[in-house]
Amino acid sequence: MRSLGHQIVADFYHCDGSTLSDVDYVTDAMLEAARRANCTIVTQTFHHFSPYGVSGAVIVAESHLAIHTWPEYGYAAVDIFTCGDIIQPEEALNYLKEAFGAGQVSTMEMKRGQVDMMGVPAHELRVKPVLCA
Repeated sequence: MRSLGHQIVADFYHCDGSTLSDVDYVTDAMLEAARRANCTIVTQTFHHFSPYGVSGAVIVAESHLAIHTWPEYGYAAVDIFTCGDIIQPEEALNYLKEAFGAGQVSTMEMKRGQVDMMGVPAHELRVKPVLCA
């Protein structure tokens, strides 16, 4: 099935709670994950909640990477949505598993924007453009 995007939704369990509550650590890990996936970073935003927990997103030219953490449970919800053939979302996922010390991971993968359902001829298919300077 041809699609415009590839999305990995992951649940990370038994993570290091101290890393999940550190907004700077989470930010750095998400940015590095985007780089390892060969994404073009556009912007990022992260927020630390009181008393704990971090939510944030890295917006990339090819879509986004997002995270929500529950350090008190050692849990993180991760969403990696990418478009294009040169992007490697699995590299981002593997890096984040290691960065947060996930002891158990559950994933669901989806193909987004099924081209066959759009009726777009193969020769007219375009992926998101690369970010212009």
